[in-house]
Amino acid sequence: MLVVMDNHASADQIERVVQVIEEMGYQARPMPGLQRTTVGLVGNDGRVDGSRIEALPGVAEVIHVSKPYKQVSREWKQENTLVRIAPGVVFGGEQIQIIAGPCSVESEDQIVTAARQVRAAGATALRGGAFKPRSSPYSFQGLGKRGLELLAVARQETGLAIVTEALDEDGVHRVAEVADCIQIGARNMQNYSLLRAAGRAGKPVLLKRGMAATITDLLMSAEYILAEGNDQVILCERGIRSFDTMTRNLFDLTAIPLVQKLSHLPMVADPSHGTGLRDKVTPMARAAVAAGADGIIVEVHPNPERALSDGAQSLYPEQFKSLVEELRAIASAIGRSVATLASARSAGTAPVTVG
Repeated sequence: MLVVMDNHASADQIERVVQVIEEMGYQARPMPGLQRTTVGLVGNDGRVDGSRIEALPGVAEVIHVSKPYKQVSREWKQENTLVRIAPGVVFGGEQIQIIAGPCSVESEDQIVTAARQVRAAGATALRGGAFKPRSSPYSFQGLGKRGLELLAVARQETGLAIVTEALDEDGVHRVAEVADCIQIGARNMQNYSLLRAAGRAGKPVLLKRGMAATITDLLMSAEYILAEGNDQVILCERGIRSFDTMTRNLFDLTAIPLVQKLSHLPMVADPSHGTGLRDKVTPMARAAVAAGADGIIVEVHPNPERALSDGAQSLYPEQFKSLVEELRAIASAIGRSVATLASARSAGTAPVTVG
């Protein structure tokens, strides 16, 4: 339920609404807007009788949110949420952000070289897995703590924001020490204890759609993060399982405008996992931007043929450079622009020690 206050409602009137909601046994979330304040009621599984609240001074109307995902929905918040993961790197606005880098952190030379290459080509954030969930227990699982330390080195060298995955609750805290944005991968989209931990970590979260998840499943998972008080969530389409074996996944472009209609959270696309094929990444990235994606996340490796994971879907640096130029043209055609990393961030930040 959403309580809309009058334009001239006083602070005392807003506080009284909060008190009444809490007296009813629910949580109240005041949300100041440009013209008026709304107060969200959370913690209810069904319809709440709003007559007691409607009668309070300063209340304009009470809106019952029909969607099962409350705080994630456009009913709850009409304007787009802007998710800032670093200075100048904001998702959900006019600018399209590009996250790029290798699937896994393999060595200092590899991740720093990749970071320099994608930054020079136009990326604003670096992806790279320190912890890797793999289908086979015998596949490369990432460097763990050392991988996080090397991501910190890459940020120091290039100024790129860091996006990397956490696999469990303990990993969330380690990743949060280094990352500018915590990624929750497709295999963990419905790991609810992990989602809650990510929501409490105090960092933006990039939540990938599960391999067999519906749009509602994705939005309900995002609700877990927002329920912990963190609305800095970026949703990601990365392909879903299908019966066709010609590509790794079915890249669902329809999900982009659909989610943006249903939710105020920004939506990005991952054409690398969406297709699993290097020669399909560029056309699908172009299509994702044309469909309205707020950003793309692409795998780029200095030497894809030597990659320890996902080499077949990783772009060569020169391919990524060409892709960025094409995305700039597409963005311009639809009234948007591709973000560039401000020179002020090129100095990077202080080194991070991972505990």
